[in-house]
Amino acid sequence: MEIIYVYTRKRSEFGRPCSFSDRPAMVNVDIPPDPSMASSFILRNPVDSYVQHTSDMSEHEVNTERVEVESRGVNHVEGGWPKDINPQEVEQTIRFRKKVEKDENYINTIMHLGTLMEHCVKQNNAINIYEEYFGEEEMAEVEDEPPSAKTINVISKLTSFFDVMLSKRDPNVTKRTATHLSWHPDTCKKLAVAYSSLEFQQNMKDMSFDSYIWDLENPNKPELVLKPSSPLVSLEYNPKDSHVLVGGCYNGQMAYWDTRKGGLPVEVSAVEVSHRDPVYGAIWLQSKTGTECFSASTDGQVLWWDIRKLSEPTETLVLDITRKGLLENALGAVTLEFEPTMPTKFMVGTEQGIVIACNRKAKTPPEKITSTYSGHHGPVYALARNPFYPKIFLTVGDWTARIWSEEIKESSIMWTKYHLSYLTDGCWSTMRPAVFFTTRSDGTLDVWDFLFKQNDPSLSLKVCDEPLSSLRLQDNGCVVGCGSKLGTVTLLEISSGLCTLQRNEKTLATAMFERETKREKILEARHRELRLKERARSEGQGAEVGEKPVESPHEVLDHARREFFEAIEAELQRRARAETQHLPSAFQVKDHAGEATAAQGEESQLPKDKEEEEEEEEKHAA
Repeated sequence: MEIIYVYTRKRSEFGRPCSFSDRPAMVNVDIPPDPSMASSFILRNPVDSYVQHTSDMSEHEVNTERVEVESRGVNHVEGGWPKDINPQEVEQTIRFRKKVEKDENYINTIMHLGTLMEHCVKQNNAINIYEEYFGEEEMAEVEDEPPSAKTINVISKLTSFFDVMLSKRDPNVTKRTATHLSWHPDTCKKLAVAYSSLEFQQNMKDMSFDSYIWDLENPNKPELVLKPSSPLVSLEYNPKDSHVLVGGCYNGQMAYWDTRKGGLPVEVSAVEVSHRDPVYGAIWLQSKTGTECFSASTDGQVLWWDIRKLSEPTETLVLDITRKGLLENALGAVTLEFEPTMPTKFMVGTEQGIVIACNRKAKTPPEKITSTYSGHHGPVYALARNPFYPKIFLTVGDWTARIWSEEIKESSIMWTKYHLSYLTDGCWSTMRPAVFFTTRSDGTLDVWDFLFKQNDPSLSLKVCDEPLSSLRLQDNGCVVGCGSKLGTVTLLEISSGLCTLQRNEKTLATAMFERETKREKILEARHRELRLKERARSEGQGAEVGEKPVESPHEVLDHARREFFEAIEAELQRRARAETQHLPSAFQVKDHAGEATAAQGEESQLPKDKEEEEEEEEKHAA
């Protein structure tokens, strides 16, 4: 075996060697005895001492950082030989290499190519050229499994060990409702639940005011008990600081907690400057300090707060859609919506079924109310913007859920069917743009996929027998929490088909929302045109007729009743004519036979009439 190349390296390039040597001991500090302090010492007599004849042991643990190793390589193919050199002949290739190595430009060429090769090697180690950066856009098709959901946990404050041990636990007669849910922003293993009784005049004297933070890994007892001065109606984690929560109370006060300081609130707003009604909505704002929030209540006010100073609100807005700023004309707020990507805009759902869109940065208070959307027959219990399309928002109220576009003020662009029971809450899916969830007062959770079908929900699940009151979805879109009227919180895991982005789903959802928005724009323009024509026609008729006597309500009712019965009579006559035209052929043949017989009778009578005429003529002649 012939050694062709020999690589050499200096010993110093392998690492600097360690040099150890012996040296005598050195005295760094010397404290000589002080005879003057001898009188201060007290001798102890007798002196007991114990000796344990064992060696001292210590135990240490070190968790080393795990190193992830990845194998990479470069495929090098040898080539570029002259035509007169056979690469398979070792002697020819060695002779040619020696000839080339003696060339003057060989070293310069190798140095130049070495730099390029080193750059390529480093680039290969730093970047994976086969990495897929946008793999989430092209999601694999999910298997065609039927939509489903399974219960993974049930949290009940009435049957927990903690409530059994408490002396002031909730009485069985009056059970409190789980009015609001809030997931921990950093980990999905904690859930904050606000408990309050919203029934009219159902607050008992010994009713508990406590709300709880539950650890899902240990659901037998709450991790922390929040003790407000009044029952909490809303409760929200701070997205910037997971130790801080803000809550809106039943008596209108605002309070915030720091879980590191215990269950008592750090600060509570004064009653004089707080809301007059229960705080149904409290949301954190996007701010540099992370301490700003705002709240809404059925007293018709929206208040902005800084938790560092809850003695007074920083800003106030009266929800008077007449833009006069009068509190007696304000609409009561039931739900609140805020999208962090639109920091100056927010929306309020009211008791009257009207959604109010607001802009905080407007110059004057009347200008802060930008527009209104009216479409529900009762309170708007849920209001949420689509996380993929912020201009599309969902409202839940009365017996339906409606999807709106900011551009259309007159009506919603899509809606669900009217259910037999009231809808109580709703939210969008965080993973799929056309999927949303709704809860009903009969204890049913509905999952709607408007790309799949719009007449019926894709999944209807009977969660419990009592009404569902609140709903909250995890950020991963796979686990949903449902709070009931009796205070039970049920956690459900949704099947992968309902929480996995489908292929081209964003494109299809965009086309669907744009198509429905365009359709509603055309209908709105047509209705506006018809209204203008009707108004012009009524004004013209009024000018021609002059003073026309006004009909009384009884006359109007009689006229409407008369028109109704005339329409029914005309319809019955039309049906009777249609039945006579479709009689069986046998009756038609019989009728034709009767007509023929009658015709023969007439013909037989004709000669008789002629004979009588001739006899009369003969009588006249005689």
